[in-house]
Amino acid sequence: MATAQEKATPNNLSNNPTASNSSAVPSSWAHPAADPFRNRPPVSALMSAVDSFPDPPPKTTSTTKGIPVMMRAQTCHPLDPLSAAEISVAVATVRAAGATPEVRDSMRFVEVVLVEPDKQVIALADAYFFPPFQPSLLPRTKGGPVIPSKLPPRKARLVVYNKRSNETSIWIVELREVHAATRGGHHRGKVISSKVIPNVQPPMDAVEYAECEAVVKDFPPFREAMKRRGIDDMDLVMVDAWCVGYHSETDAPSRRLAKPLIFCRTESDCPMENGYARPVEGIYILVDMQNMEILEFEDRKLIPLPPADPLRNYTSGETRGGVDRSDVKPLQIIQPEGPSFRVNGHFIQWQKWNFRIGFTPREGLVIYSVAYIDGSRGRRPVAHRLSFVEMVVPYGDPNDPHYRKNAFDAGEDGLGKNAHSLKKGCDCLGYVKYFDAHFTNFTGGVETIENCVCLHEEDHGILWKHQDWRTGLAEVRRSRRLTVSFICTVANYEYGFFWHFYQASCIHVFVDGKIEAEVKLTGILSLGALQPGETRKYGTTIAPGLYAPVHQHFFVARMDMAVDCKPGEAFNQVVEVDVKVEQPGENNVHNNAFYAEEKLLKSELEAMRDCNPLSARHWIVRNTRTVNRTGQLTGYKLVPGSNCLPLAGSEAKFLRRAAFLKHNLWVTPYVPDEMQPGGEFPNQNPRVGEGLATWVQKNRPLEEADIVLWYVFGVTHIPRLEDWPVMPVERIGFLLMPHGFFNCSPAVDVPPSASDLDDKDNGISAKPIQNGVIAKL
Repeated sequence: MATAQEKATPNNLSNNPTASNSSAVPSSWAHPAADPFRNRPPVSALMSAVDSFPDPPPKTTSTTKGIPVMMRAQTCHPLDPLSAAEISVAVATVRAAGATPEVRDSMRFVEVVLVEPDKQVIALADAYFFPPFQPSLLPRTKGGPVIPSKLPPRKARLVVYNKRSNETSIWIVELREVHAATRGGHHRGKVISSKVIPNVQPPMDAVEYAECEAVVKDFPPFREAMKRRGIDDMDLVMVDAWCVGYHSETDAPSRRLAKPLIFCRTESDCPMENGYARPVEGIYILVDMQNMEILEFEDRKLIPLPPADPLRNYTSGETRGGVDRSDVKPLQIIQPEGPSFRVNGHFIQWQKWNFRIGFTPREGLVIYSVAYIDGSRGRRPVAHRLSFVEMVVPYGDPNDPHYRKNAFDAGEDGLGKNAHSLKKGCDCLGYVKYFDAHFTNFTGGVETIENCVCLHEEDHGILWKHQDWRTGLAEVRRSRRLTVSFICTVANYEYGFFWHFYQASCIHVFVDGKIEAEVKLTGILSLGALQPGETRKYGTTIAPGLYAPVHQHFFVARMDMAVDCKPGEAFNQVVEVDVKVEQPGENNVHNNAFYAEEKLLKSELEAMRDCNPLSARHWIVRNTRTVNRTGQLTGYKLVPGSNCLPLAGSEAKFLRRAAFLKHNLWVTPYVPDEMQPGGEFPNQNPRVGEGLATWVQKNRPLEEADIVLWYVFGVTHIPRLEDWPVMPVERIGFLLMPHGFFNCSPAVDVPPSASDLDDKDNGISAKPIQNGVIAKL
């Protein structure tokens, strides 16, 4: 098997900032804050608006099918993640805009992300500026509109916390404007807007966690409490600064608060020791994270530390005085001719699939512009944007401190900011393509996670097989899938997020074509200590003096669908399918009849739905104006996997912030700023039902719309002895499967072209293509 270095040259996600441009930007290019997508101007209007740019047009033009095309190279696709340079520009621009030195010094940068442009701008980029050129994405208008010579400037959105004033603000910075010299000197950004968001607390940062640990360990009463437990060496102590959540008015966001959990190692000379094996209970601490002060401290109950468990560590056998097992021989995954995918920047092509990848500090991996090249039918969109937007982990133990463990790992911490560098241990085998990711740190510097995203192919067993028992002849096809993934660590737990794309072929009417979303859970359980001889009803005793509380993990996938819809079209709807048992009678004389019944979900309140495995319930996103060869509407269906709902009572405090957990499926029409199901700032959020549960109260129509699916799925974890010291991977997820989507008649399927990518490309550096040059269409 190839080493990580041999597998691929890491593909840095950074790109140079686009060339500076001092022209004014028409308001029609701006990313609207709240208007529904279907009410925005058509592409033709956007094209006309560009003609008002004061820049003179370039001299060189070409004509493609009667459309004059102004050619100028574009260095960044509108959906490319911000580069390290762009993040630096955005931070410098905001810091320079501070009114006083004190304000500038107290700025803490929680998040810097790309402002994703309007879908029609993305379509324009894909049609004329970035290969493979796809002019069919845009409608044709009379008079042959002039395609603009440049795309609108890229913008960054910054969440800034002021450590002095305890205020949170949101800034929008235009990255292509060359601004005048200011306090920060020359920089290439321009502040478009800024506003203070009252009564919120932004996500916590790793810098704050480290400072909180240092403050707690230096606090004399804490040191005395640890001495009573036999601990003098503070280097053994681990302090995990959990957010306080919201349980009462004392947790209100007027103060930035944390209630740490304490753990303790046994050996100072063993940096790989599992410190979570010894929780320290009975100590209550409240920390002011703004000023890094201990607000409240109480040693409530002296609970002895659990004894050192010989099974506590998870490192290799040699590090624990033993050996690893040797009865398994090496298993190698090799691709001597390289992989079958191609990569051009962030654009991925594999078989007949193509899509773009992005990455944000909050969501981690984002999949954009998923489409399938379907023979003579050309490019067929499936989804505009796929990502995991939130996850919540509520615990079922009513005892302190476990009752307040209700982590919002995306909204309070950030899945992307906690992602792994796979240089430290790759979870993928075979020929791998890596992508780096860039983030701002709390003080405004730029940090890079190398090898953050993993792209590779996997053999997935048998796709189908049949043997004719009369002739003995058999046919079999293997399944292959393309996997894009990343893994993050949030305190004790690891989460792997995967999107799998499966082969889809219309040849001989054999089709797979599904997309699978999968989450893999592993890592270390969050534990509690027991008194000698004590057991707990709300958990599993896994070692002497040690138990693991029951808990649940919930994930929210947001899927901005576009089944057979070009940008600007809103021709999707959602139907719910249940299997019904026919009533005994004339239509069911043998009492064996059952059938599938469809129900159109006409509005948002009607579309709050739950899974029902007894009726094989699933949901289909259909295009209302496109049919397949049998005359049925084309669609993709969401097939649930194993799932659950919250087991907490309806009055549980964490459900104030997580009302979206009350149903497995929600459906909304696309609105740009409706992104986080629990609101953008769930940390210490006192507002009931903010986010998804509030949006759907508008009860907007869904019979023909630009559809967004919100699928909530989870697992109830009753810990086992086998989950210690490290929990074996548990997998949960769901499928997006074609439902009448493919026109599978061999008569209309065409041989693959060079862009279908069925050849054995090395997948590392696609052949260079000159941006801005329109290929033959």
